[in-house]
Amino acid sequence: MQIGRFSLGDRVFHGIVEGDRVSEIYDPFEGSSPTGKVYGIDGLKVMAPCTPGKAVCVGLNYREHALELGLDLPEEPVLFMKPPSALVGPGDFIEYPEMSRRVDFEAELAVVMGSRCKSVGVEEAPRYILGYTCANDVTARDLQKKDGQWTRAKCFDTFLPLGPYIVTDIDPDKLDITLYLNGEIKQKSNTGDLIFKTGELVSFISRVMTLNPGDVILTGTPSGIGPMDRGDIVEVVIQSVGSLVNTVK
Repeated sequence: MQIGRFSLGDRVFHGIVEGDRVSEIYDPFEGSSPTGKVYGIDGLKVMAPCTPGKAVCVGLNYREHALELGLDLPEEPVLFMKPPSALVGPGDFIEYPEMSRRVDFEAELAVVMGSRCKSVGVEEAPRYILGYTCANDVTARDLQKKDGQWTRAKCFDTFLPLGPYIVTDIDPDKLDITLYLNGEIKQKSNTGDLIFKTGELVSFISRVMTLNPGDVILTGTPSGIGPMDRGDIVEVVIQSVGSLVNTVK
């Protein structure tokens, strides 16, 4: 099932996507009951599929990426966060901050939480997940190195593109993930290379902080990260999940 978030005029609503039609639903975090309204998708604006209260991100979670950087594999997930103000959706612009001289792409699989989750085990973690979507962990790389910590570099407005839809009922740990910059492949891997799988991440993070419905977990990026420039078109493609396209301005 594909669950999207859409706008039509002044209205914003969730819907289930079936081909070129969208069936409006009530809160997807409360059972996805249909309202009975159906729309053609061409008349709707596709928005970020959820509005997370927090985005918990995982650094250095692909084996190839660790090797690329010459770093040892972490013993535990390395966590940082992005604020809700960084959120944008498919087709929205990524804004290049004036104070940065290098802004990088990072293709990532995002986990969307479906229910409140606190201190759960690895095996029970999947029952708290609504589904998965594409993410781009946009990073001001020069500021990350300058500051020595990641808050400023990761948290600019527009630095959290998500979308297009939340996809349910898939195996998140065996998915091809690719990033295209102006049509050229820059990152290509599979979530099978994740050091900490999605269930492990949900369990670990839930022992640190409560995860609420709509919160997202960005699971890390593969090797091949690199810079974007103004005017570039960046596309994150994840098998069985979809394609997230944004332009840098």
